[in-house]
Amino acid sequence: MDLNILILPGDGIGTEVTREAVGVLERVAEKYGHRLRLTEGLLGGVAIHQTGGPFPKETERLALEADATLMGAVGLPEFDNAPPEKRPEKGLLGIRQVLGVYANLRPVRAYKALLDSSPLKNHLVEGTDMIIVRELTGGLYYGTPRGVTGEEGDERGVNTMVYTRAEIDRIARTAFELARNRRKKVTSVDKSNVLETSQLWRKVVLDVAKDYPDVELDHLLVDNCAMQLVLNPRRFDVVVTENMFGDILSDEGAVLAGSIGMLPSASLGARRPSGAFVGLYEPVHGSAPDIAGRGIANPAAMLRSTALLLEHGLGRPEEARALEVAVERALASTPTPDLGGTATTADVSAAVLRALSG
Repeated sequence: MDLNILILPGDGIGTEVTREAVGVLERVAEKYGHRLRLTEGLLGGVAIHQTGGPFPKETERLALEADATLMGAVGLPEFDNAPPEKRPEKGLLGIRQVLGVYANLRPVRAYKALLDSSPLKNHLVEGTDMIIVRELTGGLYYGTPRGVTGEEGDERGVNTMVYTRAEIDRIARTAFELARNRRKKVTSVDKSNVLETSQLWRKVVLDVAKDYPDVELDHLLVDNCAMQLVLNPRRFDVVVTENMFGDILSDEGAVLAGSIGMLPSASLGARRPSGAFVGLYEPVHGSAPDIAGRGIANPAAMLRSTALLLEHGLGRPEEARALEVAVERALASTPTPDLGGTATTADVSAAVLRALSG
């Protein structure tokens, strides 16, 4: 099989963990007899430095031509006070829009060997295995009108949360389809007691559920869900929610996994004729400039994002599973500082390569 993958290393530790992921991806391709074609592009702060903008036209072209895109984190402190169009994060929003990705999958698993890394008691965390499905292109982050108006001392900020039936329907179906291949349970999270958009959200999810009679559905208000994630995380299988709620809740999942360096993500769009998805694959964590260049970043989130790329972007579930198992084995013996160990970024990827060869 030909694997045509775009690599966007990004900023900070993004370049470090992406480098390790490429080496692992090359080993997977070799082991399973695939032909790997990698191209590299610019996105984020490094793109601003080299081209003047966070999402160059050349990167857009490469992303549209690739089978899948693997991306490191973007963001640098020097751009913290830059106007929105000159911030690295604008590139991330741009590539999401170009690829039409609307479903952000964030798996949260508690590896048995890493239970002590979570600040929660082991008996609460053990057995946690969920996917948070976050709607990615609607809600407060994209709604209009938006902005800050008024004179100094009398400013007014406005953001608008907007959702259509079509947007809710497609993300709900993504969640139900995922649940059918897991434990067959969907938890829909909203704030329907006070928000009209959430009232529509709940109505549409209920309508979609009629097409999936084999999948159990329950509803939680977002504040209750935040509490249940730390009190009883094993109750969750597939959690589906809108953009901002998903952004917040999925980061809370880092407490369950032991570190935000453990959390991968897949942003999926249309399904290709092959059955695989148009997609963008990236770790949940940021560019962490405070530890960049020190070789201690945990590459697990990027390696697990690579596994998601293999499964959803290339339709190779066997390879994806093999990589997931290799990452779990590697971290059991080679934890990085964020997990209470002393291993370097390169140590972990070397252990993963050994596990893949075993």
